Amino acid sequence: MWVIAIAVVIYTAICLLLYASQRNMMYLPTPEVTAVNADSFRLESDGEKLKIWRFGAGPDALVYFGGNAEDVAWNIPAFSAYFPNHTNYLVNYRGYGGSSGSPSEAGLFKDALALFDNLRVQHGKISVIGRSLGGGVAAYVASRRDVHKLVLVTPFDSALNMARKLYPLFPVTLLLKDQYDTAGLAGKISAPVLVIIAGQDGIVPRSRSDALVEAFHADQISLTVLENVGHNSIDDSPGYTAALSAFLND
Repeated sequence: MWVIAIAVVIYTAICLLLYASQRNMMYLPTPEVTAVNADSFRLESDGEKLKIWRFGAGPDALVYFGGNAEDVAWNIPAFSAYFPNHTNYLVNYRGYGGSSGSPSEAGLFKDALALFDNLRVQHGKISVIGRSLGGGVAAYVASRRDVHKLVLVTPFDSALNMARKLYPLFPVTLLLKDQYDTAGLAGKISAPVLVIIAGQDGIVPRSRSDALVEAFHADQISLTVLENVGHNSIDDSPGYTAALSAFLND
């Protein structure tokens, strides 16, 4: 009986630790940096001030939501080269890259809609890209607003299903605060969708990306699989920029 009691205490303690520290594991904020060839502005949202990179001067807008540990400024050179006919906006989530606050699903969703609503008075068409965790943010915007095109890079169907894979012995359904149920939003998205999958993705299992693809209507989705790249190296592939350019510049 003592062994069982000790095991229950240890199990409960681990559950409490996972619950308390989950956002520190999910979000890995990057420090503020100075970018070359890009302007920035501060967007007020929900009491926070977000730093948004802005470059290009096209009539249509392209908004990028990065991964959970990504410095979005890394994309400035590539986006400048491949999307010269767009005005590009790269989002530093709250708590990231000079933005105030602390990240959460609800907070990132509010900020994303605030940015979209700010931009739609300036641009006729707004397309959004979301990479990894950012795919959940981009999909949320597309489910609530009239997005021109949606791109999901190395995406997953839900953070809950990812957590179930990582922590099969724990009740993650009860513990997980930020669930990013992108697959659940698919039916509310009417924009054309491009999904780009890394064939050697060691972070997002292929099954989770495939489940997301299956959640969309077949006639609205395009799929590109880059077989020889990983989760964090996908943007080094010529096929990545080619797929983005063909879809967004069409």
